Amino acid sequence: MTVPGMVGGQGVKTRSGRPLVLASASSARRMILQRAGIPFETLPAAIDETSVKAAMQGVDVEDVALALADAKARAVAARRPDALVLGADQILECEDRWFDKPKDRAKAEQHLKALRGRAHRLVSAVVAVRDGERIWRHVESATLIMRPFGDAFLAKYLDVSGPEILESVGAYRLEGLGPQLFAGIEGDYFTILGLPLLPVLEFLRGQGLVER
Repeated sequence: MTVPGMVGGQGVKTRSGRPLVLASASSARRMILQRAGIPFETLPAAIDETSVKAAMQGVDVEDVALALADAKARAVAARRPDALVLGADQILECEDRWFDKPKDRAKAEQHLKALRGRAHRLVSAVVAVRDGERIWRHVESATLIMRPFGDAFLAKYLDVSGPEILESVGAYRLEGLGPQLFAGIEGDYFTILGLPLLPVLEFLRGQGLVER
């Protein structure tokens, strides 16, 4: 099912007349493009991320994130050959451990306890596929340092934040209460949210999809 982005559903056109499709179910990535005024559609890609990660153990995390973004873009491009497709992925790495999105509150609590008092990296990759070919890719990372918060604060944070944090690999959203978890953040805000927006916009301008 195609989900509308900024306006309309399937058939939404960019300035060039070619549809732009975001191959992601991430509400944060949709929000980023919507607020930037980009007309797009959303068509989530169904790929086996676990198998890809298992096959790439020992590989640099940037290459893994790019491989996942590429797989998503290609899967959707096969269904939408008329469109330019953006695939994106984000991996959280802490002391050589990769984190997946928590499945429930208990897993979110485990994530945050493992991350507190430590620095971790968020690696965000984006790939563009058109006519079955990858024509662009980009990867950026940000470093975040969690403060050593107590269990009482953690319980309150989980109570107030609700299920939205389950959409994040780190069980936090900087758009909400997430900043209270941190002692320091180094990196691009949009990269932390999951889509390095400024390089994406420059690429789209180069393709004639948005105004220069």
